[in-house]
Amino acid sequence: MYFVNLVLQFFSRKIFLDYLGTEILGLNTTATNLLQFLNLAELGVWSAVATTLYKPLADKNHKDICRIITFNGIIYKRIATLIILASLVLMCFFPLIFKKMELPLWYAYASFGILLFGSLLSYFVNYRQFLLTADQKNYKVQYTYKLSMAIKLIFQIIAVKYFQDPYIWWLLLEMLFAIAGSIVLNRIILKTYPFLVDTKETFKDLSKDYPEIIINIKRLFVQKISSYVLFQTSPLIIYGLSNLYLVTLYGNYMLIINGLISLMAAMFDGMLASIGNLVASTSKEYSIEIFKQLYSLRFMVIAVISYCTLIFGQQFIELWLGVNYLLGKSTLAILVATFAVYVNRYVIYDYLSAYGYFGDVWASVAEVVLNIGLSVVLGIRYGLNGVLTGVLISLIIISMLWKPFFLFKIKLKTKFTNYIKFASFHILSGGALFAGAYMLNTLFRHMNLPSIVAGILSSSIYAATFGLLLYKNCIPFRNAVRRFKR
Repeated sequence: MYFVNLVLQFFSRKIFLDYLGTEILGLNTTATNLLQFLNLAELGVWSAVATTLYKPLADKNHKDICRIITFNGIIYKRIATLIILASLVLMCFFPLIFKKMELPLWYAYASFGILLFGSLLSYFVNYRQFLLTADQKNYKVQYTYKLSMAIKLIFQIIAVKYFQDPYIWWLLLEMLFAIAGSIVLNRIILKTYPFLVDTKETFKDLSKDYPEIIINIKRLFVQKISSYVLFQTSPLIIYGLSNLYLVTLYGNYMLIINGLISLMAAMFDGMLASIGNLVASTSKEYSIEIFKQLYSLRFMVIAVISYCTLIFGQQFIELWLGVNYLLGKSTLAILVATFAVYVNRYVIYDYLSAYGYFGDVWASVAEVVLNIGLSVVLGIRYGLNGVLTGVLISLIIISMLWKPFFLFKIKLKTKFTNYIKFASFHILSGGALFAGAYMLNTLFRHMNLPSIVAGILSSSIYAATFGLLLYKNCIPFRNAVRRFKR
């Protein structure tokens, strides 16, 4: 379902650009990011609730499960109320926010309103889906959601291409399928957990029995803001410094990057609940050993995907949309580097979440300040590349330096130098082979090989040599490969 949706997203993007234009898609990207900003109120709830659910799920304690999900529902409804109020205030400023837009202002209100409706369904109706994720049944959420998204895109493509008033149809289908997806998802949840009922308890009573949820939500709210800021504020800064056309070009590239992030999520995110079970039921030493296996395996996959994206990214954009939608090669390189650091950090974050280590709130505040500050300052000086470089620098400082130190040295009370040596081996060896493969690709091009052939050859050589090097010299990687073979 992931790959079906990925193909449909790229195909639909081309159709929407041809029939709706860059202005509407730039508007849609901006409206989405404004809504994501309002959805910051939700950040942290899922991780806080999941940590509390692991034990009652393992013990099959249906009463506790129902109470925690009820508590989650109460929290979500309160958050939804805040989002509605904030949205009303925000829409008062739409004439100012979209003053550079050439489209009628009602387009902005309609786009934002439909996206807001779909988001509110998650708070009022779909909040119970987190039980499936915590119970290692997230695949049921995925195929339900992905199937509805695939059907929606197909109908939107048909409507935009063949019907009059295509954007009206696009918005209408967005709303209808949000409703349909919620209905199907909730039927699956109730079928999987027939015991699940609302306990009718109050927020006050439940907060007394589960105080750790409230504490962790407060901590995670601040921490998770940085995840939003990393990507979601960039279009807003780009729009502020330039126009919706550049936002659309950036959005095309981010569709590729987000697709790769979703690919990594499809491959590895299902392990989060298992990591929660692992750290709760085994020794610290064994947990660290599994960490190294996951880190090494994920690093190998990320390195190969990053190389292929750098080699084929420009060619894909040109084939997909045309030369008019290309950005510079340096822009693609910065985006690829940001992708690599961003997805590689999730091994660290998964372990911090599994252990319930959410106390380093200041680090997220620092990341937000660095991200926005550097993006604006560098963006004014260097344009789009400056904005994206600000994101990358803040990500490296917090995700590659502080978070591993916080997990290993402060929380696990083990030598941080062991992690540094382990990670450095992967970074240096993978980076050296990456550079060598890139030069080899250039050599193939000078030999007049077609670019696609040169790219496939150099990518295959890079994947094979890096994989062989890790298998021969990295015991955790070798153990991870053997684990998957079994």
